[in-house]
Amino acid sequence: MPQSFAISTHGLTKQFERQIAVNDIDLQIQAGEVYGLIGPNGAGKTTLIRMLAMAEEPTVGDIYINGEQLVRDRDNPTLKRQLGYLPDDFPLYDDLTVWDYLDYFARLYHLREPHRSRRLKDVLELVQLTHKRHSLIATLSRGMKQRLSLARTIIHDPLVLLLDEPVSGLDPIARVQFREIIKVLQGAGMTILISSHVLSDLEELCTTVGIMELGYLVESASLQNLYQRLSRQQIVVATIGDLKVLQAELSHCPQVDGVEVLPDTQNLCVHFSGGVEEAADLLRSLINAGIPITEFHRTQESLESIFLKMGHQQTS
Repeated sequence: MPQSFAISTHGLTKQFERQIAVNDIDLQIQAGEVYGLIGPNGAGKTTLIRMLAMAEEPTVGDIYINGEQLVRDRDNPTLKRQLGYLPDDFPLYDDLTVWDYLDYFARLYHLREPHRSRRLKDVLELVQLTHKRHSLIATLSRGMKQRLSLARTIIHDPLVLLLDEPVSGLDPIARVQFREIIKVLQGAGMTILISSHVLSDLEELCTTVGIMELGYLVESASLQNLYQRLSRQQIVVATIGDLKVLQAELSHCPQVDGVEVLPDTQNLCVHFSGGVEEAADLLRSLINAGIPITEFHRTQESLESIFLKMGHQQTS
């Protein structure tokens, strides 16, 4: 098994009675990647993550963590030390202080003094909870509780982090804070598998994305590759003049594949098949035609748009 893969599975399958939750998955995640796992509810994401975290036994198939095979029906203590697992429903102990809670888990991982206290301080600083170290967990906001859960997950300095819906229910500010911490962990060399319904967060964080549907891994590719293959290039054009004149002028350009008026605006979304030079030629021709252009910028479809489009293709 190549050492470059932090996570690798072969034919990984989980069956509950008659239902197959995860179906014959071959997954490869390179060391140092942030891998985003997306898919509708019931697609098998949580079951897959639970198997990788050794919280669920596979029905068949093999799992390798950093090149070492997970042996079924064994405790695998050395492998477990390499993993940090944050499920979406892990309970916090409200009557403990932040420091005592983290200290409890550090002791479970056999961290000894003086390293243990240093590690607690470092992790609290990372998750921006140093000022709350003596506070009862019951007094924390939801965002703080989630950052504390992440601190518990990384207290033993794992190599691989498995995060199941970590930003679920968080407000936008709390999501930004969480996202920044993930970037720091990636910068420190951690491999991170993260499932989320908030695709805009994954778009900013991930190097690679896997899409699950009905237990299958239907797509696994770098974000860049996904955009190249599935994202249409778009140009947003705005004018203070007549939109009909602008639309007529755009229709003369062979690289324009379609035009939509963005609701309640003087903006057009142009589906464009040309490159940078053709876009520059298009802008020049609009200005030469005397159209008062106030905005002209190239963009591409979002990950959310690609995901919805793929889902529609599979159901139609």
